Amino acid sequence: MDTFYKFFSKKNISTSHSGPNVSAAAESGGHITAPVLTSNTITGNVHIIHNAPGFTLYRPPSEKTQTSATRSVIFKYKKLICSEYQCVTEYNSRPGEHVLLSERYTQPLIIQKHRDPKEREEEICSSGESFQKVLSSRSSDDSVHLNSLFDTDSHGISPGAVILQGNSGNGKSFTVQKIMMDWASGDLYKERFDIVFHLKCKEINRIPGKKSLVEILSYSCSLTSDQISQMLQQSPEKVLFIIDGFDELRLTEEIYDMSANTDPLQKAPAVVILCDLLRGRILPESFLLVTSRSTATDTLSKLLKGPQRFSEIMGFSEKGVEEYFQKFFQNEELFRKAYTFVKTNETLITACSIPVVCWIICTTIKERFKSVADVASGLETTTSIYTDFVSTLLEHHCQGLSQSVPTLLRSLGQLAERGMLEQQVLLDEKTVNETVSDPTGSPFLCKLLIKRRIHQETMFSFMHLSFQEFFTALYYVLLDEEESQRKWTQLFSIDKHSSDYDIRPPRFAAVVQFAFGLLNKDVRCTLEKHGLFIHPKTQAHLKEWILKELQNNKMYSVKVFFFLHCLYELHEEGFVKEAMEAWNRIDAYAAVIRRTDCWALLYCSQCCQCIEELSLLDCRLTYENFLMILPVLHKFKTVGYLTVEVSSDSDLVELMCALTRGQTLSLHWFNVLLQFKKKSSFNLSISEELSSTSWYTKPGASLRSLSLTFPRAGLIDIDWSRFSQIVHQGDSDALFSPLCSFPKLKKMEISVDCLSKMWSVWTLQINLNCSSLTELMVKADFLLEEGIEILQRSRTRPACIVTVQGCICNKQSQKCTQYKDRECSCNQGVKIHLSSQGFSMETLQKPLFWN
Repeated sequence: MDTFYKFFSKKNISTSHSGPNVSAAAESGGHITAPVLTSNTITGNVHIIHNAPGFTLYRPPSEKTQTSATRSVIFKYKKLICSEYQCVTEYNSRPGEHVLLSERYTQPLIIQKHRDPKEREEEICSSGESFQKVLSSRSSDDSVHLNSLFDTDSHGISPGAVILQGNSGNGKSFTVQKIMMDWASGDLYKERFDIVFHLKCKEINRIPGKKSLVEILSYSCSLTSDQISQMLQQSPEKVLFIIDGFDELRLTEEIYDMSANTDPLQKAPAVVILCDLLRGRILPESFLLVTSRSTATDTLSKLLKGPQRFSEIMGFSEKGVEEYFQKFFQNEELFRKAYTFVKTNETLITACSIPVVCWIICTTIKERFKSVADVASGLETTTSIYTDFVSTLLEHHCQGLSQSVPTLLRSLGQLAERGMLEQQVLLDEKTVNETVSDPTGSPFLCKLLIKRRIHQETMFSFMHLSFQEFFTALYYVLLDEEESQRKWTQLFSIDKHSSDYDIRPPRFAAVVQFAFGLLNKDVRCTLEKHGLFIHPKTQAHLKEWILKELQNNKMYSVKVFFFLHCLYELHEEGFVKEAMEAWNRIDAYAAVIRRTDCWALLYCSQCCQCIEELSLLDCRLTYENFLMILPVLHKFKTVGYLTVEVSSDSDLVELMCALTRGQTLSLHWFNVLLQFKKKSSFNLSISEELSSTSWYTKPGASLRSLSLTFPRAGLIDIDWSRFSQIVHQGDSDALFSPLCSFPKLKKMEISVDCLSKMWSVWTLQINLNCSSLTELMVKADFLLEEGIEILQRSRTRPACIVTVQGCICNKQSQKCTQYKDRECSCNQGVKIHLSSQGFSMETLQKPLFWN
């Protein structure tokens, strides 16, 4: 029957001081139409018992108050959550191994905004510092924290469902674990949600038969069905369901055809029940937080109840990467070494915005730290990190693939190549579907919806341009030998006609570098585990190509470092040695030298015994970068025209000591300029027989510069720290003693503002007391009469010749003495010769313009 009323007889109605107690019940499928009692005033208690599907009853606030039994159950549940969620099992953990969540979790950058195509292209194509600036611009306006995901918006609307989108490996599940842990600990959503349930779509797929929501929840937590049912009935509006991994849910057409399930106790296939929960058919008052990859977000949005809010995990900001490294290493020294190492590699620091890549890099470095202290040897190649990332996603994020791994990666490579050749990073849906059979199932692709006037357009992209370059290289090396060779020939021909002096890197530089990295033995072993093999003739073809290019020996600037990086990524010592020996002259004219360039130069040079020449004319190196390559400079017969920027006195002295006491003195020819804050500098020049040092002091000092020439090994025993300090003070008296103490000093040249009486006397004393000196040159802006008079009355030691050069002002009064006055017509350039024979002065043809 449609309606069933059950009223108790009069004898079953008990009375109280307040009035009668009335009970009414309806069977399942029936209903009670109010008012059930007419023409009566009820002043007693009315108890309505219901078990109708979807029936929701308003309860006064007093009745919503948790009972002590419920509070006890929730307390035990939270305690179990804390115990279960406080630890993390990592990808490489052995049975029983784990780390604390607090030692790994770092708040990712979460934004609540859809980006337009231009913004997405900016994120995909930028790297290094420019990439961090892009992330900073996103975080400054639209970033949110976990505690504000359900906050009301500017219109006062609070979402009933929050979508938390993120790429594979971006930390969605990790973030869910953090939310569960913080809620159970009382640090998150304490007043908003009484109970939080965590449902994993991967596990939902495996639940057999028909189950109710209550039963499904009992599968995923420690509570019984009765306890769950009690809590759901008591305060559904204070319940949060976290649905993790919607993109992994196996949806079928039947979810749209089956009748609605509205009761937490009603049974149906687990996926159907979950979809009814998402739609808001079951417990519509509850709240939802659903994580998904971008490839499934549009499907989720159509299924999900409202009001909805979109959020996206973009990964780690620069600050987040640093915090992750700090937590991972838990040792300040190791953290600093590792983070500094990665931060200076543009490709790796950009990839570190992906939390899984961050973990891979930290794990790799930490393992190497156990055997070697040098971080640079702790992380071999960029390619190896990208290969490990792809391998990790294939093992842990590709369950239920509809195709084999080689087929998937081949199709991704074809798509990547097409984008590279057409210079596109946002790929239209038609192109993607023509190449990849199931793009929404690939963890390596991102999907975005773009507004086009009154329509939406679906676009795809790789996580970053560097992954597009990696997959292009992977595709090329996995082709059969003939097809692979044809592809590489086509790629190389694109840059064939560019100038050897072109300061730009080859257009496909990263693709080629990744290709050489994929030839590495260890990387090939990783690929072979997934059924991916590189033909030996493909390896031989690439090696023959680079040898031919190096033997050509007509490359400059960044092209030099492009080839060094190819060899570095290959990391095959025997072949690198062969290649470097075929490369007679490394000329990086005017290149901007990064730390990664120094790693490549360091590694390649270490593989060799002797290399002809390294020329870095118009290149500027930082102090840290120069220290990195210093140990291998002796491998070159000739090293020229290095300029090193030094930021402190201590750094300057350290380099001076290192250069004059190390293997640098074994070089046939060497020239380096240490630039100190663009105000003063130190130059070291070594030839086959002599070595010379020059100091250039800060502007305004009386002593402008000082140059000393010694026999080749004469620099070793000098206290450069003390001597450098005296030179920069410009105190001629303090300078006199150490100069006279140099037993092997052969030549000296000083530059002063004016040749005064003091400087003339000082010059003669140096000549007299420095017995090894054979030549002394003094350059001055102006030669004053008082200084010239001293020299006219003097002689030098027979073994030493003194030369003085400068301008004489011919005015009778107010004579010129300033540097800026040198070009005046009243000034005449002269050169004074002073020897044991006496004094002579010659007039120069035109005024002198001294530097």
